[in-house]
Amino acid sequence: MTAWFQSFLGFEFGWFVATLIGILLIALPLMLAVAMIIYADRKIWAAMALRRGPNVVGPLGLLQSFADGLKVFLQETIIPTAANKGLFLLAPIIFFTVALLAWAVIPFQAGVVLANINVALLYILAISSIGVYGVIISGWASNSKYPFYSALRAAAQMVSYEVSIGFVLISVVLWAGSFNLSTIVEAQQAHIFGFINGFGFNPLLFPMAVVFLISAMAETARAPFDLTEAESELVAGYQTEYSSMAFALFWLGEYGNVLLMCALNATLFWGGWLPPVDWAPLYAVPGIIWLFAKILFFFFVFSWVKATVPRYRYDQLMRLGWKIFLPLSLLWVFLVSGYLMLTRWMV
Repeated sequence: MTAWFQSFLGFEFGWFVATLIGILLIALPLMLAVAMIIYADRKIWAAMALRRGPNVVGPLGLLQSFADGLKVFLQETIIPTAANKGLFLLAPIIFFTVALLAWAVIPFQAGVVLANINVALLYILAISSIGVYGVIISGWASNSKYPFYSALRAAAQMVSYEVSIGFVLISVVLWAGSFNLSTIVEAQQAHIFGFINGFGFNPLLFPMAVVFLISAMAETARAPFDLTEAESELVAGYQTEYSSMAFALFWLGEYGNVLLMCALNATLFWGGWLPPVDWAPLYAVPGIIWLFAKILFFFFVFSWVKATVPRYRYDQLMRLGWKIFLPLSLLWVFLVSGYLMLTRWMV
């Protein structure tokens, strides 16, 4: 597509137009997906609590998220008198933008990726580490103690679990031999017994898939790790003082990050766009359908855990990250690298 635009519009302008179209093809469906998974999230919680959930606005309540979006759009943006106005408004923009930027390197199908860079995993780690600044700035700029306490908790929580996630990713990179997400997906084809696709079916990598899934919940502050938004302790968290679209940007960014973690789970451990089994008829289904199905499954797991598992205490959260996941993921880097060196020497 880029070459076609460049031939008609010139190199620089053609590249710009093609890239802009690619960004819109990712960002607009992602925003629609966020609206629909918020609806799905509420329906799953309701079903597990024997309630109806959204069922009034639109058929089966499908338009409830859009009604909520219109409501916050029409509300007034209230800025506290003592707040730092510039930073107060900048924080949700940073949080939302960072949530979108990481999707640039997610491969939706073979060759269908906005930026097929060789350091895609490093890019995602760098982008995700920037997201904490939006949280910290929002808590500080609000000039209120509850948002500030929540922002400090969020910063500590995100940094703690990014460390273990980093070591989990090292295990995957060692096995695939690349930081490129497309290459990692291709390395999972026929990985087990010559016909099962996915690192997650590998007994040596399955524990890391579990650690990554739980760490992803903590990284995105989802229950039972939603200590940054614990209503009984911190009112509503770092976004307590926000209203209207500023609050909505935090909401959209949070669900965008959840979908990103679901996509990374599918891509790193469960074959990405590949079908579960390396069987020719299954490849007739477009790879993007397989990827979306896996993302939806992991999102259901996120919602299931939120509806059923009680919230952790903050000391339990930190202990899990630093005293269990960090040593475990570090040990697994040693085991995986040792196994790969041994098998390479034997070959």
